[in-house]
Amino acid sequence: MKTMKVVAATIAVLLALVGAVRADELKLRIATEGAYPPFNSLDASGNLVGFDVDIAKALCLEMKATCSFIAVPWDDIINRLEKDEYDLIVASMSFTEERARRMEYSASYYRSHSAFAGDPSRFNDISPAALKGFRIAAGSNTIQSEYLQKTYPDSKIALTKDEPEAQRLLQAGEVDLVLADSIDLMTFLQSPENSKFDYVGDPVTNGFLKSSAHITAHKGNTELIKKVNDALDQLRLNGTYDRINNAYFPFSIY
Repeated sequence: MKTMKVVAATIAVLLALVGAVRADELKLRIATEGAYPPFNSLDASGNLVGFDVDIAKALCLEMKATCSFIAVPWDDIINRLEKDEYDLIVASMSFTEERARRMEYSASYYRSHSAFAGDPSRFNDISPAALKGFRIAAGSNTIQSEYLQKTYPDSKIALTKDEPEAQRLLQAGEVDLVLADSIDLMTFLQSPENSKFDYVGDPVTNGFLKSSAHITAHKGNTELIKKVNDALDQLRLNGTYDRINNAYFPFSIY
């Protein structure tokens, strides 16, 4: 009888330990936009795919975290983070001082530039004076849209719900140019139906248009951001980052 009691007590302790381990398991809710190929988009089955998504999944494996994913419209993605609807945003978020007052930022996980795209036979000068009166589109609530509003006051600025919508306006001839991330534009410009379009002028690089993308978390959650940064370092060291990079781009974007 004593032996049975000992066995029962041992099992109870083991179950309690297993329960404690499960309670301590890192569970993360991750948001991305789902409208920014090749970084994040929805496939024909409605599944989130893209560079951002693969990086997020690799980070979850490295952090031994159980992760769930949600697609959130860009213009609401920060607001819903602040409402605690998810823990991390992995959506090519660039740094601005205003955003940094609302979120914690990881180290950068890729770098790019902003660029104008349009019909290069019509434009070679992208200065504000040269583009006076012309129609320029950008996704709303992006660093590109903020830059256009500050720097091109005499142009006709069209702010769209996201960058694919800005590209569709260019396709339809409803705007003359778009300003967007140069890597994002690469997919658009490589499509046969967009063969008349190309980059216009040099990449736009300045202190306002930061070229780095970051993962973000709730303001004050520095512990989670440290885990993300440590995991990013490991992805770089073990070759996972390069394998994901090479699946999407013919050059390194780190």
